Amino acid sequence: MSYDLTDLKLFAAIAEEGNLSRGAARVHLAPSSASHRLGRLEDSLQVPLFERHARGLALTRAGEALLGHARQVFAQLEQMHADLSPLARGLWAHVSLYGNTNAINCFLPEDLGGFLGAHPQVRVTMKEMTSPEICRSVIQGEAEIGVVAGEVPQEALTAFPYRQDRIVLVSTPDHPVTAHARVRIGEVLDQPFVMLHAGSAFHTGVMNYVAASGGRLDVRIEVRSFEAVLRMASAGVGLGLVPRSTTERIRSVRPFAVVDVDEPWAGRDLSIIVRRDSRLSPHAQALVDALRHADGAALSRSAHDEQGSSL
Repeated sequence: MSYDLTDLKLFAAIAEEGNLSRGAARVHLAPSSASHRLGRLEDSLQVPLFERHARGLALTRAGEALLGHARQVFAQLEQMHADLSPLARGLWAHVSLYGNTNAINCFLPEDLGGFLGAHPQVRVTMKEMTSPEICRSVIQGEAEIGVVAGEVPQEALTAFPYRQDRIVLVSTPDHPVTAHARVRIGEVLDQPFVMLHAGSAFHTGVMNYVAASGGRLDVRIEVRSFEAVLRMASAGVGLGLVPRSTTERIRSVRPFAVVDVDEPWAGRDLSIIVRRDSRLSPHAQALVDALRHADGAALSRSAHDEQGSSL
């Protein structure tokens, strides 16, 4: 195939304008040159991208598919420029950190804020993945640091304790489930649930755990944050599954009840992981050290806040 980035930009401009001349003008090409490039692109892909009408151009199904891919390419290029821009300004330190949903939503924002405030020259690339995916990424060298829950392959990774958490059920205070201090997930599968959105590491992990036990959650609605799960559950939309730290951190508009989930997978003891045979950069090592001591710092802040609130 023979085409370049200019061809893709031209194609996207024509698709968005629905007109060859206007699309050509957007990318600063003459209509004749644009027509030639578009014809060459279609020849290269061996498929028509537009249907020609008296009122302009309309995308074919192949054109619609290409437009989606082209936009992804443009977004990746913008991200590449954003990643390289700090280096061009002399901000040379870069650390890659992958975390599961629990860590990214409940603990890492505050801990990273403190670290980056003390290290303004550092930039962090952070991705959300399931814990097994993070372990594989660190082993393969894609990420320098991971924050995971559950078992860690000790032969390939070194793990340090980070935070302790647990998945709990949240509901309205008068829900029948609140008659129990803890429940097995199989005992509430007849209930509708509110869940974090599909595609999140938390959603994937919980759904896999429940499926492995032979069950299936009746998900009534999916939302974008743990806070939204808690608010929906406290409003009676359905039972929610969230980390306990969420219930301690977020004040809901309505009162809610918390019930422990009596399952092995509900424990969310988080670990910081690095590849056993790798030598971290100084800034990555500094971040690991900061995260390892973050729990103590958080407890100190909490004690200070409680003391202040009692004055």
